[in-house]
Parts: sequence; C-alpha cells; structure tokens
Amino acid sequence: MRTVIAGGHGKIARRLEKLLSGRGEQVAGLIRKQEQAGALLAAGAEPVVCDLEEATVEEVARHLAGADAAVFAAGAGPGSGMARKETVDRAAATLFADAAEHAGVRRLVVVSAMGVDDEPPAGTDPVFAAYLRAKGAADADIRARQGLFWTILRPGRLTDDPGTGRVRLAPRLDYGSVTRDDVAGVLAALLERPSAVGLTLDLVGGETPIATAVAEAG
Repeated sequence: MRTVIAGGHGKIARRLEKLLSGRGEQVAGLIRKQEQAGALLAAGAEPVVCDLEEATVEEVARHLAGADAAVFAAGAGPGSGMARKETVDRAAATLFADAAEHAGVRRLVVVSAMGVDDEPPAGTDPVFAAYLRAKGAADADIRARQGLFWTILRPGRLTDDPGTGRVRLAPRLDYGSVTRDDVAGVLAALLERPSAVGLTLDLVGGETPIATAVAEAG
C-alpha cells in the first residue's frame, strides 16, 4: 500500500509516516521546504516538495498518482494569521481532495478538529474562530463528494504526551485532549478499515484500545 500525506512534516504526519513505514508500507509526505526532507527520511517516508498554497490540482495529482490512499494532515499552525486559515485549512484541503479525485485515489482520510460544525461561541479569539470556520467549510466540501471514500477524524486538544494506545472515538464526544501518538495510531487503523468510509469521528483520550475503538466506530 502506498499513502501520500499532505502536511508531511507535521507532528502527527511524522508519527503516522513512522507507523506506516514500520508495517512495510510505502509512504510519501508533501512538504513545503527541502530542508524538511531529513525528518521524513528518518521516519521512513519519501519527501516530496509541494507547497499546497501555490500548487495546482494537476501538480498535486501527479504526486498522488499510483497511491492507494491520501491523508490530509496539513494545517496553518497556531502562529499563523486569519488569511492562512483560509489558504491552508480550507483551500488546501479542498485542493488536495480535488487532486485525489483527479488522480483516481479514492480513499481519503482528513485530520480536522472537534466542534467545527458549530458556529464559534461569542468571544472566541478571531483567529481561532477563522480556523474553526475554515475546517468546517473544508469538511463540508469533502463530505459532499460522491467520488471519494472519505473519513474525517476530529481530534480534541492535541498533546505531545506519550501515547496510551487507548481512546474514545465516536461521531460526537465532549471536548477533551488526545496525544498526537494516539491520533497517528487511529489514522493508521482507519486506513485499514473500509467500513470507516463516510464517517466523521471525534477523538479524545480514553480507555478503549485503538483497534477496538476503530472497529466499533466503523
């Protein structure tokens, strides 16, 4: 199996790359800068320089050609302004989905965030509100597509604590935290689970082993 990951240098993506390559699969990560390549090579992934804020659908589709699955794990990041929430968290996600369809890669897993279907509460920081709206718009776009076997994963607050291998996974959960290790573990399990197609799932830390949680969700 070959998987191409957008946002390949991100913290979740590098954990996922290591998991996939560790089980003998081919994995490539799209990165914005050549100097990020070493981190992907260390994770067992092929680095592919492709800036999703500048690339065309055709360019991204060429990088996806021959893949069995695609994962959108890119994000503008906490230090970015409102404009990049639009160009990365929304526009790059829909561009990546367009490219997957163009390349004939039907399996798409998207890393989103909890609560993005709802309007941000009054008083929410404007930049964070823009992020939530951008992710919500991207999710809505992807869920409307008939040509993709999509799954949308919505983690809660992300931490760098060691993973526990145990989570809660369901269409709607109370807000909580989850380790990036466990997010990557759930993504790897979802890629192997055809019955997860068409699901939008919240994810927080919990007591259920990842394999069981994914099986019960899908």
